Amino acid sequence: MTTTLRTISPKARKAYSFARPRKSIALTIVMLVFLVYALVPLAWLVINAGKTQSDLFGTFGLSFGSRFALWDNIVETFTYKDGIFVRWLGNTLLYVAAGAGGATLLATLAGYGLAKFKFPGKKAYFAVVLGAVAVPGTALAVPTFLLFSQLGLTNTPWSIIIPSLITPFGLYLIWVYTIDSVPTELLEAARLDGASELRTFFTISLKLLTPGVVTVALFSIVATWNNYFLPLIMLSDPTWYPLTVGLNQWSAQAGGVGAQPIYNLVITGSLITIIPIVLVFLFLQRFWQSGLSAGSVKQ
Repeated sequence: MTTTLRTISPKARKAYSFARPRKSIALTIVMLVFLVYALVPLAWLVINAGKTQSDLFGTFGLSFGSRFALWDNIVETFTYKDGIFVRWLGNTLLYVAAGAGGATLLATLAGYGLAKFKFPGKKAYFAVVLGAVAVPGTALAVPTFLLFSQLGLTNTPWSIIIPSLITPFGLYLIWVYTIDSVPTELLEAARLDGASELRTFFTISLKLLTPGVVTVALFSIVATWNNYFLPLIMLSDPTWYPLTVGLNQWSAQAGGVGAQPIYNLVITGSLITIIPIVLVFLFLQRFWQSGLSAGSVKQ
């Protein structure tokens, strides 16, 4: 039997290395299509936020109007109907601070305890958490409304804050991150030194969990900021609306028969609404990437 050895040139090996991946024209075109698909709506929003009401319907959507009216639109947005937009912005910040902040705290404590402590019913509790991750929030909106209606909490901030405190996915993410990032030996050493569980958590574990905690906080902030369906069914008083529901109300009013056309305010308000969440995302992006990579590599 004859054995034939083939020598692969260094140039061929280099072409297939991770340092120099093969280029694909088709893949590049697909990525460009998705990039355009993502950026065109944002460009449309930015351009049209600087148009007057007449230019919105008299010019092409991706072309500038006769004059740049962004500042005038911003001022009118904040002063329209006695500044109700400012109230909606304050409500949204309240829901995010209380709801997302509380959700992050509870998810961190519960996920850490589930990962590092043994207690009766631990497996059953974990199964409930995994099951809750698969349930969409909209499926629970109506039962939640009926429950809060019986408790007399509808049309109050509590009807938005309390449901926002529950984040099964955040709990699961902290559980995964704790297992990979907090060594059990380190906790045992702290206990031998006489440190209490609370002191161990706040001085040792929490520092190691910072990327995961920030990741959960980011997800909770985005979910609460963009929350629409729950406030829509829970709130009937416009003074308690978040920005999502309030802007939708403006849009519906502008399209009504005999209504005042305020589409320029709706578009400008939408632009103002996304700016804080974009800034938060950019600021926390490095922690977000680190937190998502937890558990992806087995040590």
